[in-house]
Amino acid sequence: MLKKKIYLFIKRCIDIIFSLICIIILSPVFLIISIVIKIESKGPIIFKQERIGEHGKTFKIYKFRTMQENAEKLIENFSEKEKKEFNENYKLQNDFRVTKFGKTLRRSKLDELPQFVNILKGDMSLVGPRPVVKKEVLKYKNNKDKFLSIKPGMTGYWQAYATEGIKYEERMKMELYYVDNCGFKLDLKIFIKTISLFFKKKRYE
Repeated sequence: MLKKKIYLFIKRCIDIIFSLICIIILSPVFLIISIVIKIESKGPIIFKQERIGEHGKTFKIYKFRTMQENAEKLIENFSEKEKKEFNENYKLQNDFRVTKFGKTLRRSKLDELPQFVNILKGDMSLVGPRPVVKKEVLKYKNNKDKFLSIKPGMTGYWQAYATEGIKYEERMKMELYYVDNCGFKLDLKIFIKTISLFFKKKRYE
């Protein structure tokens, strides 16, 4: 128990220091991305969505907007195949709602940079299970409380080690594996793997 408390305390300190440094250093990148988003399409620069965090606490996750302003309404225009894919995975492999610059942001994962603010606020951690929407939590059934027992992360075991085309059930198993085995060693491995995949542009979301 004491070991876990020490781990969580040090992890939080690292989260605060690292996210603060990244926000300061990357502020010119934030500005450039914001300008391009505003020039390309109407709508807010930052996309906010309610996610479920540690112990079921809800919070607004921040991302650079990568979709058209009326993206939620456009779900009505999905084909039956797209609706099925969206209901199963909560995303589309080829989403027509994503803007041209949005595709670039997603490929590079630069759309997730505002999540450093979530980390600084304490909603998230650098490493942990990915934060999910309310419907996704229900999929965990009896493992729901375990899944929500730690802070969600900007990156995690699933994102770093998943293979292409992974099913949602496998993703859940990987998230729960992290919860059962989280520690400094695994966090470091995930962080290093994420950095390497960032440059290879093969991290999954």
